[in-house]
Amino acid sequence: MTFPRPAAAPVLTSDRLVLRPLRPDDLDASHALWCEESVYRFISGKPSNRQDCWFRLLNFVGMWSMMGFGYWAVEHRETGDYVGEVGFADFKRALSVDIEGHPEMGWILSPRFFGQGLGHEAVSCALQWAQETLPFDKVFCIIAPENQASARLAQRAGFVQQSEPVVFNEAPTLFFRRPLDRNTQS
Repeated sequence: MTFPRPAAAPVLTSDRLVLRPLRPDDLDASHALWCEESVYRFISGKPSNRQDCWFRLLNFVGMWSMMGFGYWAVEHRETGDYVGEVGFADFKRALSVDIEGHPEMGWILSPRFFGQGLGHEAVSCALQWAQETLPFDKVFCIIAPENQASARLAQRAGFVQQSEPVVFNEAPTLFFRRPLDRNTQS
């Protein structure tokens, strides 16, 4: 699909958050985040080392120029704290369902900020940008069945769980779809 592709993530703001482009100096904060058991438990099952985090940041940043979407660093507006990462990607995943050509949304949040509604605020902000900017009619997300907090966040943000789980990495995985309706606010 052809559309204007920004070379970098735009800066987005919400009441309490700033979604901004990832920078090289985010490496330490991202590494600390990906070493939190409550972050990696349902994603990789193991903490990420510093090199894995660096490659992830490069991937997230590069996605913008290649795909026209990607991930943001999520900062707290008042404190500047690194809250997490949120965005869209095309990981070319081997799933039992074809999502080729549509963005997959993902998010992670530091456990320091659990229970404050910041995950929903970040996801909603990114979805609003997607609705206003991207030429796609839907986005997807996949979630480990055990990650009920993330599944609740997906549903609160307007994602609808599809009836059958998909297979990812040889395991059943919850599959969610959300329309990008230009007339709907997230």
